[in-house]
Amino acid sequence: MKIIAINASPRGMQGNTGRLLDEVLAGVVASGGQTEVLLLKSLEVRPCVACDLCHKTGICNIPDDYEGIKEQLLAADGFILASPNYIYSVTAQLKALLDRLNGVIHCQSMEGKYAALVETSGGGEDQEVLDYMARSVNLLGATAVGGVGSPVAGFRAFPDEEALYARARNLGAELCACIREKRRFPEQEAFHAAFRARMTGLVDFMQEQWVFEREWWAKKRAQ
Repeated sequence: MKIIAINASPRGMQGNTGRLLDEVLAGVVASGGQTEVLLLKSLEVRPCVACDLCHKTGICNIPDDYEGIKEQLLAADGFILASPNYIYSVTAQLKALLDRLNGVIHCQSMEGKYAALVETSGGGEDQEVLDYMARSVNLLGATAVGGVGSPVAGFRAFPDEEALYARARNLGAELCACIREKRRFPEQEAFHAAFRARMTGLVDFMQEQWVFEREWWAKKRAQ
């Protein structure tokens, strides 16, 4: 079982988000999963330029690391999104990646995959950012199994660390269990069904321009 972790902190694994992510990854490994961390600070993901080529060809034409990240996510059994709270949202690095994944959203290419979420903040409002990441996971077609977030109490230190780290390790184990058992989340399934209909309707409307996505859905319907 392969789990890809996307760490969007500009400090990589040396910051607060990296410290909490370490505990989630420990839970994955203890449950038999294999992990790989992609540090967005060390990769180049430029902003989307709305050229529409990904909708026409399935490949983004911007010469950076995006396509490699996308392929790793699509090949993984599950993934983790990790970001500090930057003005009540994710970092610019993660937002750029999510914007570039718009073709994946149109095709619901991550259907059947599961994800966990990690967040840290300087002063709270943690749930708001976790909710944003959970919605992003659902937009990709994947299922969010839960998240762990916390304000900090210093550099790489948290209030009530023992309990927080236990929750983080449990989240990693939960991610693996959901993948193995193919657990169902009825509320998210309802969202997926409605959003899939929305995306297929959009692609049908744009079918003359969005050739790749039109053919993608035609193959899915024929299966």
